[in-house]
Amino acid sequence: MAKLHNVIIVGRVNIGKSTLFNRLSSTVKSLIYDEEGVTRDYITDIVHWKDTAFTLIDSAGLSFRKQQDPLQEKIRLSALGLLDKAQLILFVVDGTTGVLPEDVEIANAVRKTGKPVILVINKSDRKATEEHMHDFARLGFKQTFLISAQHGRGVPELCDAIVAALEHAPALEEEPKPSFKVALIGKPNVGKSSLLNALLQEERSLVTDIPGTTREAIAERIQFYKESIEVIDTPGVRRPRSVEEDLEQMMVKRSLQTIRDADIVLLVLDAAEAKISNQELTLARYAFEEQNKALIILFNKQDLMDEDLRKDLEFHLSEYKYLLERVETLNISAKTGKNIGRVLPLVHDVWHRYSQEFTNSELDLVFKKALQRTPLYKQQQALRLFHAKQSSTAPITITLAVDNPPWYGKSQIAFFENTLREHTNLKGVPVRFNIRKGKFAR
Repeated sequence: MAKLHNVIIVGRVNIGKSTLFNRLSSTVKSLIYDEEGVTRDYITDIVHWKDTAFTLIDSAGLSFRKQQDPLQEKIRLSALGLLDKAQLILFVVDGTTGVLPEDVEIANAVRKTGKPVILVINKSDRKATEEHMHDFARLGFKQTFLISAQHGRGVPELCDAIVAALEHAPALEEEPKPSFKVALIGKPNVGKSSLLNALLQEERSLVTDIPGTTREAIAERIQFYKESIEVIDTPGVRRPRSVEEDLEQMMVKRSLQTIRDADIVLLVLDAAEAKISNQELTLARYAFEEQNKALIILFNKQDLMDEDLRKDLEFHLSEYKYLLERVETLNISAKTGKNIGRVLPLVHDVWHRYSQEFTNSELDLVFKKALQRTPLYKQQQALRLFHAKQSSTAPITITLAVDNPPWYGKSQIAFFENTLREHTNLKGVPVRFNIRKGKFAR
């Protein structure tokens, strides 16, 4: 598919950029909260309007003054760097305040890029905006639109202008559709963003020692062999009782939604803690057992490990042998680069296990031979399997036609799952079973 043009929303902080993004976006939602600087990393979504598609990017507020706080400085530089990625810039201002000095600075900066710019005057539903209209003319932009991002006023006309502007933009190179999606999940400050940056070999996600630096789900493409992989970095997930702010509750919901939308989940743990917390165990089971996602557990921060910590971790993990035997694990250090080169090959292998297909005859042979070796009984009667077939892939779903479905409980289904895992390598891959009565068409 053709690579889409980037339409980037810029402006100073807390003027409604994220509200406009959410108004135009149908799937990805930017966090909106009545607190300055909620948006830190930029987020993207594909927007369709009148047979035209474009990539919409929501940025943090632009600032041209170097910040003393390291996190704020990274946010500032990241937002400025987006201007180079744009084919069209939506410069959003707050109609209720008039033109502020920061607006003039941003106007000069976007004008210097040479990119097409549309001035978007937000909050048109408020009386104060009318009083400041003449003030915005001195910014010198030919295309100006008056909107209310919150209520949608003027947004259709703005979209028409976006499409018209992109018609004159040069065509971009082809971009493959992602073969599958990978979500990075885990508690705050375990190294998810550092891992994403290491995989991309660039600083895409903001990284600091402050827990909760990542607030949005950030998606990026990685080309590996002949496959395009979409990797999503998520905000850290904490136990509900530790979630005290509304903003953090929104971040947790975003992370769980990302798991549901992904194909493969990379659960990143801090190995130096020498244990898996209850929350991390819950995340692993939610992804693998409830949502049927392929799962790889990455034990990060190996650079902090010593022999005592390794022994403590090994002892603690023995308690969760049943889960760990079914999923892939890898020791890494995003900081030093240890085993980072093995992450994508492992993801690639797990994807092909997750999406593989079995023939009906293969499944019949494997399961019926297993039943001959080890018959299953219920109420002193041998259980009968008529046929087996694969109903779907990614996740692998097997339908069994049997004599008496109510007799097939957890232990019986586990027998068939273990049989299939002994037959082929399905490590990291969940397997679902549907039980039906009687024979079905081959």
